[in-house]
Parts: sequence; C-alpha cells; structure tokens
Amino acid sequence: MATRINVVAGDVTQYETPALVVNLFQGVTQPGGATGAIDRALDGAISALIADGEIKGKVGEFTLIHALNRIAARRVVVAGLGKAEDFDAAIVRRVSGEVARFLRRKGVKSFATIAHGAGIGGLDAGASGQAIAEGTLLGLYKFDAYRTNGNGSGADGAGGDADDAGAAIGEVAVVERDAGSVDALRAGVSVGATLAEAAMLARDLVNHPANIMTPTRMAEAARAVADETGLELDIIDRDRMTEHGMGALLGVAQGSEEPPKLIVLTYRGDAEHPENNLGLVGKGITFDTGGISLKPAANMEAMKGDMAGGASVIAAMRAIGALRPKINVTGLIAAAENMPGGRAQRPGDVVTAMNGKTIEVINTDAEGRLVLADALCYARQLGITRLVDVATLTGAMVVTLGKACTGIMGNSSALAQSIQTAGASSGERFWELPMLEDYRELINSDVADMKNSGGRQAGSITAAMLLREFAEDADWVHLDIAGTSTAASSKGHLVKGATGVPTRTLAQLAVNLAK
Repeated sequence: MATRINVVAGDVTQYETPALVVNLFQGVTQPGGATGAIDRALDGAISALIADGEIKGKVGEFTLIHALNRIAARRVVVAGLGKAEDFDAAIVRRVSGEVARFLRRKGVKSFATIAHGAGIGGLDAGASGQAIAEGTLLGLYKFDAYRTNGNGSGADGAGGDADDAGAAIGEVAVVERDAGSVDALRAGVSVGATLAEAAMLARDLVNHPANIMTPTRMAEAARAVADETGLELDIIDRDRMTEHGMGALLGVAQGSEEPPKLIVLTYRGDAEHPENNLGLVGKGITFDTGGISLKPAANMEAMKGDMAGGASVIAAMRAIGALRPKINVTGLIAAAENMPGGRAQRPGDVVTAMNGKTIEVINTDAEGRLVLADALCYARQLGITRLVDVATLTGAMVVTLGKACTGIMGNSSALAQSIQTAGASSGERFWELPMLEDYRELINSDVADMKNSGGRQAGSITAAMLLREFAEDADWVHLDIAGTSTAASSKGHLVKGATGVPTRTLAQLAVNLAK
C-alpha cells in the first residue's frame, strides 16, 4: 500500500491522529513553536522530560509520550533534530525516515507531523515539505515482491532489519498553522513525492533477482515509464547494434543467451533548441559473473545489482518526465548479461567500439566500461553535448570511498560542480577524483588503441580514462556508484538493500540546468 502525504492547515493541538511528531533542537530547555504549544497542552510533560535528562534533542532520539486525552492526538513523539547550527534539509530527511519506521514498529497506521525546520529552524517551507516527503517515503520503503506471506516479515529493502516489522502506514499529514506556508509546503511535498517514487522505482529494479530483471525486463520497465510520462522510447536490439558497429557492447553480451538491449528514453523539454541537452547513460549489466574472468562464488548473488546505474537512469527519466524541466534529456541504458558461455569473449580478444576505436580485453570482468563505451558513442551520434554516465563500475571505488560518497570524474569541472550542487540538494554526496594524464598510460595496449583494465593502480580512475575516449569532445562526467548503490543497514531515508542513488540527483541536475 502506497503511503499518501497530505498538507493540512490547522492547529496541531486540535488535530486528531494516532500519533503526532514534534521536534526539539539539542540544548533547548524550553520548547517553542508548535512543540511548545503541545508541551503546554500536555501540562509541561515535554519540559519535565527535558529537565529530567530523558529528552536531549539529539539526532535519532525519539521519545514517545501518551497524550491521555489532553490533546486530540493519542500519542506524541518528540524527535531530536541535533544542534541548531548543524540543521539542514538532510536532517529533516533523516529524521522523517527514522521516525516513520519508529511508528511503524509501534503498529501505527497513520500519523501527523509538524513541518520540521519551517519555523524557527529557518528552513524554507518548500524545502521542508520536500525533505519530509522524501525521508518518509524512502524510509518506509519495503521490497516484498517474493514474500509469500505478503506482510514483509519485518523486511526493509532487500532483506531489511528485523525490528522494522509493522503494519503499512497509509497516510501522513503535515499540519501547518501558518496559512501562508501551506501552498509552499504542498508544492515541496509534491516534488519530494515525485523524486522519492522515482528512487523507489530504481530500488525495485535493483532488488529484483537476475532471473527476473533481465535486459528484456529492463526494457519493459522503460516502456512503462515512457507510457506513464509521455517519453519517447527506442529499444536497440542485437541486429541494430551490429549495424551500428557496437562491438564493445556485443562482445560483453555474446556469452549469454539473454539478448542485449540499448534502451533510449527521450524527453523533449525544449524541442525548439536541440542544443539545450543532457544525456544520462547507465550501465545495465543485469548479472555479472565476471565472464571467463570468473568472480569468486562468495557474495556473487549481489551482482544482480550491477545494473543499478541503468536503473537510476530509467528512474530519473521518470522523475524528469513528471517535473517537465525546460531541457532536452536523453537516457541511454546499455543492458546485457556478462556470462561465461561457450561463445563468451576471452581475455586477449580485441573489440571495436562504435567510433572505430579498438580495445584489448585484458579482463572480461571489466565489462561495464565496454558497454558504456558504445552507449556514449551513440549518445554523441545523437548530438548530445553534456553527458553523465552512471555505473557500479569498480570495486576500487568501494575501497577508496566506501559507501559514504559516490566517486566523480570527468573532463568538465563545470558539469562536475553542477552535479555536486544537485547532490547537495538531494542529500546524495559526491567526491571528485583526479583525471591526470599519467593515468592514461596505464591503459595503453600493445595490440590495440587501449586495454580495458589498467590493473590495481588507481582502478577507478583508469576505468574512467577509458570512458573518456568515447565521450570525445562532449562535456562529460562519470559517476561510480559501486559503493553507494546499496546500503548494508537502514539509516535515515536509506534502507537495507538498493538505495536508488543517484536518481534524485540526476533529476535535480536536469531541473537545475534548465534554469
């Protein structure tokens, strides 16, 4: 059941709900605003708990108080916001996700909340509404498609945390007394819901097992998005790939019985100015065995998520189609399986990409850069001059940045900064790595224009160096989401399993570039 988020004009002390969420900054001894109004209505119960040291206002702290008929709400939850000087929309997003799961564990099926930070917190009402919607919806996300009992069995995401069992929350009301802020809150909630729903689509695509989420199924998901939002869709099959000379993509796919697809979604937000464009290119390896360079068996099941970049592009195109920014955006997803079949490519093979450049395949497990090479070439053929590719590309990126940041590399500092700005808005973090020419020497080949692996040194950067060869003279940025595409546990708006990163950043980037 989908959770609905509504904005209601009214007095929180008079609003009937199973639970009402208010907030408190760390160090505050006498609550003000809506929290102060609730405190007075509860005969100073919140102030007394602050004085006793039970409520401290730290981020992640939730205190449940039973109202006992003193106000219309049956329960009150005081949510800590941390230090006032550290407060921002990311805190609202985190608190909203965690308090929603807290109440779900209590069996609450609906609740109300004040607009965190929209008053004395100094946050714009629209930003508060957007963060509440994103945090709540993403924090409540569950993937239950393959559970026969249908109740999630306590799962959050793909696997989930055992203490997150509970009935689904059907409705959340944001109660705002200031009538002048209601419209801004509603607009923010609407945008937040659109972005959260897109990110949840990406999570769903990644969480499906590889026997279901094949390249063909990814193409069907893209078709559903196109039908829903009015986007154009082109699905390039193996025969057309051969006609275009996409030898790098075809080489990866040749070991699998599953046919590859190059999925192209097009949004024409400024059709009269085709030069006003942005291309989003996603790696869609629906299962990665490593090919002939076979991966170890341990944890190989996680390789169903090697299409997370492609999933985020499909999902971002859905959000872009709904938000309608004035810019032309094309999403390209190179979808294939990397399998060790009898026809699989071998280490030492040489493939020719669409632009005629040759690549010596040193390691068949460095396949993502090969499929992206042809997708980038095709994007350039379409006339796209700003390109962002997204991929779970290298284990080296997990070693470098862990799960805290997405690695960013490219040839355009301006486009990289635009992505970081969009990420600051979405709460998705990025860290730029250097693209020094010294690294290009590591992928020099004795028999071809380049080789697909430069070895252990600077593995993430040398992979990006190969991609740069196919972006040509376009402004281009590469995002390596190998670490950030999944979460090991639930925290804030993230839940265990697929995260949907960087879906919301990609959509926000399109909105920002359209301004």
